[in-house]
Amino acid sequence: MPITPFLRGHAFDPDTLKNMGDAFTQACAELGLNGREDRLTEMVARHIIDLAQRGVQTKTALYFLTIEEFKSNPQ
Repeated sequence: MPITPFLRGHAFDPDTLKNMGDAFTQACAELGLNGREDRLTEMVARHIIDLAQRGVQTKTALYFLTIEEFKSNPQ
């Protein structure tokens, strides 16, 4: 599932968008969320969006910070 459905009302430059999408795909795979459209998947997307809004732009940082959050604080 792409991150784009969760981006309504948000604007990011093309490079950040690509990095967010890649990090979202990787994080969902790591968390076993591939192909799911549920609240947890949405929470992962919103976390990545929040990180990007706070200035985190690299795919690696977005991915690792998200994994760290969801593995240390399972919902």
